[in-house]
Amino acid sequence: MKILLLGNYPYLRSQSMDRFAGVLYDGLKASGYQVRLLKPPSILGRILPSATGLGKWLGYLDRFLLFCPLLKKAANWADVVHICDQANAVYAPYLNRKPLVLTCHDMNAIRSAFGEFTDHTTGPTGKVYQRWILSGLKQARHVACVSNSTYNDVLRLTGLNASKVSLLRNGFNYPYRRMSEVESLHYLKQLGLGGSQPFFLHVGGNYWYKNKEGLLLIFRQLIGFKEIQQHKLVLAGESLNHQLRLSAKKIGISDRLQEAPNVTNEQLCALYSSAEGLIFPSLAEGFGWPIIEAQACGCLVFTSNSPPMTEIGGNAAVYFDPLDEIFAARIIWKVVQDSKSLREQGYQNVMKFSTKKMISKYIDCYRLVMS
Repeated sequence: MKILLLGNYPYLRSQSMDRFAGVLYDGLKASGYQVRLLKPPSILGRILPSATGLGKWLGYLDRFLLFCPLLKKAANWADVVHICDQANAVYAPYLNRKPLVLTCHDMNAIRSAFGEFTDHTTGPTGKVYQRWILSGLKQARHVACVSNSTYNDVLRLTGLNASKVSLLRNGFNYPYRRMSEVESLHYLKQLGLGGSQPFFLHVGGNYWYKNKEGLLLIFRQLIGFKEIQQHKLVLAGESLNHQLRLSAKKIGISDRLQEAPNVTNEQLCALYSSAEGLIFPSLAEGFGWPIIEAQACGCLVFTSNSPPMTEIGGNAAVYFDPLDEIFAARIIWKVVQDSKSLREQGYQNVMKFSTKKMISKYIDCYRLVMS
């Protein structure tokens, strides 16, 4: 079987999607299959590498004008094509009718385009683009969804028959594990953190659904408790934007924040292993990788009381209303005082998310669409 994996344009900087495609490539190769990973090359985008402004439009030319002829040629080689991110469903018509498997991580952008989020709006061009993606989704022979909430959204918004859609949860995209204090300290020092400074952790970008405004408010409430007054909040991932910096300054916590952009996997592993807990107050997710990454490292997880967070975290996470910072801070403070059993439950929960099992299920999907 010859499998063509379709990955993301480099300047989108979608780290989680890049890791997902990489894990699939490595796993399929290790299983003895012929596999190629194809991404739109950055040609015009090199002039101004950016996911915004003029750079974004140059990227569109790379992705939708220059890449499509290359994709048609590459598809001729394959027995089956796997689009690794639903945002690339727009390429479905250019695959020469090859059997297509598509992984849908979330439908949030499409839901926003349809007005399903009252606190976030999508512009006119964005609405057109999301309808284009939705049209491509409908052309897949099989759509694999990473969580129950995504599965239900796909069925509802695409109208696909349930026989063409399945639940196929993600495995790990890196072997996260509990680091020793000595090993963790080595990586923490690289990030400008000392071993004696207690901190909470957040992992994620500045997308609206990550609810970083809410995160800052929760942390402001947290440091009002005597036992947590000296803690910092480490922000791993995208640097804060201007608006978030203003918000942090306004509520008086700027000096308590430590940004850690572009961390390596080992640095992130050290952060999870050393943090008091992960605070993950997302308003919407497709899966929520940081939840299981943290649990694999023995890190407490405090997250939103809605799916898929409740599905992925299971009984090993602590849930709160992400829009009620006072209640959220109080429950975090309470759990931190006695957390040993919850950490143990986290180790048990992550055993459900096997990368090997994920690869095996995708192979089953390929055989299904080729039959």
